Amino acid sequence: MGDAAVKVTRVTADDLPDLLVLMRAYCTFYDSDPADDELRALATAFLEEGSGGTQLIARDDSGRALGHATLLSSWDTTLGQRLAVMEDLFVTEAARGRGVGAALVEACRQLAAERGIGALAWETAPDNETAQRLYDGLADRAGTWLAYRLPTGGPAT
Repeated sequence: MGDAAVKVTRVTADDLPDLLVLMRAYCTFYDSDPADDELRALATAFLEEGSGGTQLIARDDSGRALGHATLLSSWDTTLGQRLAVMEDLFVTEAARGRGVGAALVEACRQLAAERGIGALAWETAPDNETAQRLYDGLADRAGTWLAYRLPTGGPAT
């Protein structure tokens, strides 16, 4: 998956140390600060079969981690089909503009297609203009939907 300079693979247990650094940087970028053990639990859960998601990691030829993406499986009633949701996409600042983000999106698209899913969707922050420039070159905007989040009061597991 990806081009010659960027190799994108599914995350394995061996990737967790590098992935956790990327996840922490992603959280920092979005002014979020979950505990390290919560990030580790999340990443570890995605390694289990049937988790409902897959994490991908992008590396350069020397093996240095450049970015990651999280792909979830969902459904879209308005499409009448399954939907792949790219929940996260992060590229290190030093690797931006080198095709890493595009390689991660393409890897997510390919994985979704392999799973028989007809569409890939994602969101980004309204002020993340760097990501929007990348995404606008790859896909059509899906409209003017607003995103909401409601805490359930249940345990965070």
